[in-house]
Amino acid sequence: MNQHREIIGVVLAGGRATRMGGKDKGLQVLNGKPLWRYVADMLSDQVSAMAISANRHINIYQQSGYPIYHDSLTDFPGPLAGMLSVMQQSRGEWFIFCPCDTPFIPSCLVERLTEQRGDSPVVWVHDGERDHPTIALMHKRLLPDLHNYLTSGERRVMVFMRQSGGHSVDFSDLKSAFVNVNTTEDLQMMQEK
Repeated sequence: MNQHREIIGVVLAGGRATRMGGKDKGLQVLNGKPLWRYVADMLSDQVSAMAISANRHINIYQQSGYPIYHDSLTDFPGPLAGMLSVMQQSRGEWFIFCPCDTPFIPSCLVERLTEQRGDSPVVWVHDGERDHPTIALMHKRLLPDLHNYLTSGERRVMVFMRQSGGHSVDFSDLKSAFVNVNTTEDLQMMQEK
């Protein structure tokens, strides 16, 4: 646990959730528990502190007792904007970001990303088939670059992370842990399982 004491866990719950009809994805309930809570509960044992990036229903998220950060940039410019805002407003040095729609993240997430980070300022999950750049361990030193990237009008997470000298970490042995809930149908299917 010692090597993780300086890492802040962040649930990214600030998106528009257009594929879910605009409902706040983090607040959608799976087996009696909101999606964001699955992520927070799994991350909280792996980090020193938790925070939530949210742009709507702030009062509901505040009931968690975690600090809530909303985008400093307008018009929901995507997950990087949430990452930027948290890093701007928090005293942390390292952050593990995880979207609210990945309820089954593994208990070894932070440990593996930390161990395989090397000297990179950012690393993210690769499940053996695809990258999950929003499940990422990122250092605050990327803050100026991230701010410039977003204010230039760019939004692509993967492009920013590669430009920043980051790399993926193999989680192909845990592929099913990174299934995400994009639609009401996805949620329904998971309820039934």
